[in-house]
Amino acid sequence: KHGEAMQDLQKGVDPGLKAKEKKAKLKSAPTFEDLLEEFWGLELSLQPSGAARKRLVEKDALKAWGKRKVASITRRDAVLLLDGVRKRAPVTANRLQGILVRMFNFASERGVIDHSPLTGMRRGKEKARARVLTDDEIKLLWGALDLERNDIDIYRPTKLALKLILLTGQRPGEVAGMKWEELDGEWWTIPATDTKTREENKVPICTMAREVIEEARVYSGDTLYVFASSYNRGSALTVRALSNAVRRHRTEMGIPEHFTPHDLRRTLRTRLAELGVSDIVAERLLGHKLQGVLGIYNRHAYEEEKRHALTLWERKLKIIVGMKREKAKVFSIKGVR
Repeated sequence: KHGEAMQDLQKGVDPGLKAKEKKAKLKSAPTFEDLLEEFWGLELSLQPSGAARKRLVEKDALKAWGKRKVASITRRDAVLLLDGVRKRAPVTANRLQGILVRMFNFASERGVIDHSPLTGMRRGKEKARARVLTDDEIKLLWGALDLERNDIDIYRPTKLALKLILLTGQRPGEVAGMKWEELDGEWWTIPATDTKTREENKVPICTMAREVIEEARVYSGDTLYVFASSYNRGSALTVRALSNAVRRHRTEMGIPEHFTPHDLRRTLRTRLAELGVSDIVAERLLGHKLQGVLGIYNRHAYEEEKRHALTLWERKLKIIVGMKREKAKVFSIKGVR
């Protein structure tokens, strides 16, 4: 340090002033907490799952690094943090890593750091979920979600939201955030801003789904949302509330193996295949993008095909849960021209 100071003096640089400037620069450099706030305001808040991703960062990374300067966080720091999360929840660690990779790239783009310490870091291996509910499990679940059943203490809008996931196959976050303005009686139009693919998705509202939505109206009050939160007045249910309800009451339902709200979506997709619904129609119904050339050139909306697919599923679901099939209505055609 003495040698460096002497060299600075020979160059006409005041070593004391240089040290003060370095200290002031370090003091003014953004902390991890500052970076998260900037990242949220400019990018994360604009994503459909932004709030959930922010909570993931807050739970682990913010606790560890909140007041640290972003430039002081090393690759080794990131490795140790993610290893700790991975011991508890491997999938969560991968999700957190994905967010942190983007967050540090954002910091590099904004001039906070020169290079991201997470560049080239591999994610842990992750086994894809394959959970599909059996007919018996669907029947048990449907019975447990009956609003008249009081022995399973689940918030009623939560029960109805879980039913609607099974009936429509839409993402739990999309169902939880459903707004009245998105419904026109026959269709539920999920705006592009609320979908994972950033494409609008028109979902048919068939008989059973319509009944569930009308039941939810009683609990919605004057909120914008079909499934209103019990904690935050004027807000929608959260995906966490749906997941917690399943986790806490699965055993009471009589379902031995763990499942998640998203598994209901996978269950519907599997049953559509069993019912002979084409992959293209099923994928478009679930709001997935068609891949390759099909995605580029095939712009057909498949609206009637999607309605037919959900009608088939409702008929099958009625049989599974033991609902009485409605008798066909007979109309007189006398005088009809």
